[in-house]
Amino acid sequence: MAVTIKEIDNNSRSQKKAFVKFPIKLYKDCPYYVPSLILDELETLNLKKNPAFDFCEMQLFLAYRGDEIVGRIAAIINHNANKIWKQKNGRFGFVDFIDDNEVVDALFEAAGSWLKAKGMEEIVGPMGFTDLDHEGLLIEGFDRVSTMSTSYSFPYYKTQIERIGFEKEVDWKEFYVKIPPQTPERHHRIATLVASRSNLKVLKFNSLKQIKPYVDKLFRLLNIAYEPLYGFAPLTDRQINYYVKMYVPLIRWDIVCIVVEEETDNVVGFGITVPNLSSALIKSRGKLFPLGWWRLIKALKFKSNKIVDLMLMGVAPEYQGKGVNAIIFDDFITSAYKSGFKYVETNPELEMNNKMVSLWDGFEAEQHKVRRAYKKQLK
Repeated sequence: MAVTIKEIDNNSRSQKKAFVKFPIKLYKDCPYYVPSLILDELETLNLKKNPAFDFCEMQLFLAYRGDEIVGRIAAIINHNANKIWKQKNGRFGFVDFIDDNEVVDALFEAAGSWLKAKGMEEIVGPMGFTDLDHEGLLIEGFDRVSTMSTSYSFPYYKTQIERIGFEKEVDWKEFYVKIPPQTPERHHRIATLVASRSNLKVLKFNSLKQIKPYVDKLFRLLNIAYEPLYGFAPLTDRQINYYVKMYVPLIRWDIVCIVVEEETDNVVGFGITVPNLSSALIKSRGKLFPLGWWRLIKALKFKSNKIVDLMLMGVAPEYQGKGVNAIIFDDFITSAYKSGFKYVETNPELEMNNKMVSLWDGFEAEQHKVRRAYKKQLK
């Protein structure tokens, strides 16, 4: 039976729900796939709720064989990123499909044609609307469980995407690190020396009220620190408020680290970690009710969870290479071990970001996953 492509109506919640639920069905027997909450995904794709649509365009596509959904893809244009990087790039994201040449050809033809009609010259991905969305195709580590901030993909995705002419744009590496009982001596020594010489201190928090005055400063620093990174566009005020509402409820105050100048109270570094939610999300299969909410609370609050995810980490440019990372690590290791965590899983780190990758020297660390963004000229 021939494959047909259906353009999703951006105002149709039912069509978007079918789009969101497809990978949950596709990966139903895969123990490594971590589904996002359906409600969260629908909000991400909601033009009225996601502030990324202030400067992004999107078209969603579903592939059908008869009445059965066999694939999905999103075509995205981030006009802010294109302006900053002086490109005419379209993106593909939210991509999932069965292992079928006809399905893959039809999906990417639909996305590419839509982007080309919008004046784009190249298609890159998988990428989301912003740098804080899922990005990169898993190309190594298929036997490892994903995190809530990353996407899983079957090994045939790489084969299919390369078959239709996509080439490597950039890779990200991920690490799985054993948390030692205490900070390695070198890191601790550097942290103590840098804090003393530069008059820096670590802030610790017990409540949202305490951290709230620093949230805006943290995201302002993120915009500056991440500016040189691949594909990054500064977050707008609306986006900052959006991500604060999304991530702050997940934070464990005892493992948050913010480094400030003692005299000015300016934020010069931060490390944001959250308890790993993969097991809870797998069991919940994208649903918050009836028991999904309870599983998430257990993963966030109970000491039975031994894994923590390193979500965001940044240092002000004028302090980079001066040991502020050691201050963050010194505090994180002490706090995480004390709170009962045994392992930390990193978010994807750009392969050329040597300062970040080298941070794990001296730790019992395994580089266990690789993700790739691909590119292709639109013809």
